[in-house]
Amino acid sequence: MPSTQIQAVTSPINLALVGAPNCGKTATFNVMTGSKAKVANYSGVTVDKRTATMLGYSAVNIVDLPGTYSLKTTSLDEEVTRKVLFGQMPGEPIPDGIIFVADATNLRMSLRMLLELKSLGLPIMVALNLSDVAESRGLVVDEVILSEELGVPVVKTVAIKRQGCEQLLTLANEFIDHIDNKAQPVRFFHGDNHVNTDAQAMYQKADDILSRAVIKSQRLPKWHERIDYLALHPVIGVIILLVILFIIFQAVYAWAEPLMLGIEWLVASIGALLVEWLPDGILQSLLVNGVVAGVGSVVVFVPQITLLFLFLLMLEDSGYLPRAAFLLDNLLAKVGLSGRSFIPLLSGFACTVPAVMSTRTIPNHKERFVAIAVLPMLTCSARLPIYALIIAAVIPNQTVLGIFNLQGVTLFILYIAGICSAAFVSWLFKRFHSTESKAAAFPLLMELPTYRLPNIKHIASELWDKVSAFLMRAGTVIFALTVVLWVLVTFPAAPIGATNPAIDYSFAGMLGHVIEPVFAPIGFTWQMCIALIPGLAAREVVIAALGTVYAVGSVGDEAINQTLIPIIHTQWGLATAFSFLAFYVYAPMCLATLAVIRRETKSLKQTAAIAGYLFILAYLMAWLTYRVTGQIFGF
Repeated sequence: MPSTQIQAVTSPINLALVGAPNCGKTATFNVMTGSKAKVANYSGVTVDKRTATMLGYSAVNIVDLPGTYSLKTTSLDEEVTRKVLFGQMPGEPIPDGIIFVADATNLRMSLRMLLELKSLGLPIMVALNLSDVAESRGLVVDEVILSEELGVPVVKTVAIKRQGCEQLLTLANEFIDHIDNKAQPVRFFHGDNHVNTDAQAMYQKADDILSRAVIKSQRLPKWHERIDYLALHPVIGVIILLVILFIIFQAVYAWAEPLMLGIEWLVASIGALLVEWLPDGILQSLLVNGVVAGVGSVVVFVPQITLLFLFLLMLEDSGYLPRAAFLLDNLLAKVGLSGRSFIPLLSGFACTVPAVMSTRTIPNHKERFVAIAVLPMLTCSARLPIYALIIAAVIPNQTVLGIFNLQGVTLFILYIAGICSAAFVSWLFKRFHSTESKAAAFPLLMELPTYRLPNIKHIASELWDKVSAFLMRAGTVIFALTVVLWVLVTFPAAPIGATNPAIDYSFAGMLGHVIEPVFAPIGFTWQMCIALIPGLAAREVVIAALGTVYAVGSVGDEAINQTLIPIIHTQWGLATAFSFLAFYVYAPMCLATLAVIRRETKSLKQTAAIAGYLFILAYLMAWLTYRVTGQIFGF
């Protein structure tokens, strides 16, 4: 393996791993480093970077750069790659060399990009990945001739198989020795103008090289061409996409429910055991209502997140996701988004938490921010209990036009209101704050990858990374904030002989009375204001809070039907009820979503801006609804 000469190096060697999306770059990184990566952020941006030492080396770092099709960038991720390679990223050293992962099934595109990288003047070695797939389709490449034509070492790899990278590791050892033996490693210090990014000229040169290095060209199999004909058809393709998305929606919304119920039962059981084992008091309340409830509010999202990312990874790994983006790009472009925003927006109807996380598939930073900003307006499953309760209390259970249930029509209108509002706000962003980057002349510049069977090992690894990141990073924030909420609704305790619910005497109750004048113009009472506070933890908590405020001993279905619904029906009135519904169409999201937005944007300012504009919009729409409804039906 490595020579003692490398081990003695005091200044580490930094190798940049570069390649287009879906070329197997991450799998190559895992093979070369043993997957023991350190995940951090590039200075000043919200893009993750992964760095690890190469297997067998203590002084060789491999940096997995974001995927890019060119040095002429169109997204924030690609911009980071370009800046690192140009030595323009603060805090990042100029790489001592580049390991370029080329897609053997798309050699023309790979060589065009490689020719760009050669202009940098850095030592380069090439891993010709997906060689097994290319060879199964008849491609025969003489890597010796290709290496001579390019002037860089080339090796065929199958990154998803350990034995498929043995030659890569051997060549990497020689590559590192070559870099280390240089008195002064070649480094690039010139400006952008010294790099040739003329795509047409690069493609012509790539064609010239391939004409000598490719012995036998590949032909896509008939099934590939047939699938692409259907998948990219303007009508049939959309139908196929809708079927796929319907399955994803059902999986996230319905299939995860048994697992979520199981987790809720487990959390409730743990809480019940603690109640049984511990005497009544502060410690029991802290553990049951603070710790267990806080952890449970995070863990309950895991089934949805797992299923959502499982489908997204399978679609991405199979090569279908770029085709879905192509189909929907024109439609979503009218409101300032692109095709890659569609799946996150759809999954928002199940839960905003995994939907925000799935916006990672959107390459344009500004477009991703807009998608995250409008996602909370789409009706998530947590809002359904609130809608169902209020609708049952104030909307008659009768039919309209002979076939439609009035309560069902009301629920449908709430969904449509969220969708239309999200589209309108997105259009406003486009109208007054363009979501296009300075290089976004080609907002969806991509090479459609060939279809292939998803790799189970790779998907499992990526899925674990995403789920564990949610649990470790978002979970800690949720835990802390839930404990804070517990303190607010618990202290101070109700005085002896108190006649009102204990929450009325707590800090949350006091706050409810303080903020009542703020919400009075939209018809909210102090009891409703109190319910808003614990409802920050999760939307469903609003029902339990209302039950507590109105002295309902139980918030089960029977108690709600017999007590809470009549109270709302008699005490609120239509104007207040509709105002409450309108508020929750736009209201700032739960703490879980806020924490994930903070984690994904890595910006407290942006998180506060999203929460702030949603609160203002919720207030304005509730005020308008309250006034209009009041005028029509009377206060």
